[in-house]
Amino acid sequence: MPDLKRITSIVQSAGDQFLHYPRVDDRDETRKDDGSLVTRTDAAIQDFIQHQLNALYSDIAFVGEEMAHETQMSVLECDSDRLWVLDPLDGTTNFVAGFPFYGISLALIENGKAALAVIHDPVRGETFTANRGQGAFLNNVPIRPRSVDRLSRCVANIDYKRLTRSVAERLVRSPPYQSQRNLGSCVLEWCWLAAGRFHLYLHGGQKLWDFAAGSLILEEAGGRARTFEGERLDCESLMKRSVIGAVSPELQRLWSAWIFRDGCLEKPAGRVGAVPGR
Repeated sequence: MPDLKRITSIVQSAGDQFLHYPRVDDRDETRKDDGSLVTRTDAAIQDFIQHQLNALYSDIAFVGEEMAHETQMSVLECDSDRLWVLDPLDGTTNFVAGFPFYGISLALIENGKAALAVIHDPVRGETFTANRGQGAFLNNVPIRPRSVDRLSRCVANIDYKRLTRSVAERLVRSPPYQSQRNLGSCVLEWCWLAAGRFHLYLHGGQKLWDFAAGSLILEEAGGRARTFEGERLDCESLMKRSVIGAVSPELQRLWSAWIFRDGCLEKPAGRVGAVPGR
């Protein structure tokens, strides 16, 4: 297993170098084929981290969000049990707008499951880490979130734009929670859920680099997340995965039961695109 401290140092160094004092032109954006924003900073962080990882662990394959889709697929098709998955700058829209909520996410996938996770928030100087079976940490301090015992006392993070109309309308008309947020960076939202800064999470579609590290950090902190189909987010696909998450298993059960009540949730299509080792 790669050394977590060394991997954390690489990710933090990328944040220090590229995100602490970005120049105006570092935020200059273009549009990718899917319509999402990308900046020169996204590419610079990916190149830096990939180079560092290749120098230390040349036997581990690498997939970054800013690779061409064809390249990502070719990496996944190679015969390897281990794979780095990087989101170099999650929350690019926030970054371009100057909204201070974005982060770097790196996960090590072993046999289709996240085994190591590092997510760095350069704005607040917070780094969330986890090794499977060894707990989750924030700046090297164990994460022990305080949960709540009912939905009506919860704060929820909801990504409305990827939900079906029936679910979104029901949440607006009669939300079961106390308050709602949407912060715009999946990787940090996973961490804030794990830390108990909000209690419920709902997202209609995340890609592998959005959830690989964060889902492990949540699990190691004692929370739980499932797809709309009730499956674990086990890093087996490049296709988008839905998320129903909560800071504790019991809250996740109550949250899922509310979402599926009255049969108003339409389940998404099946998944394709195998990750090595599966």
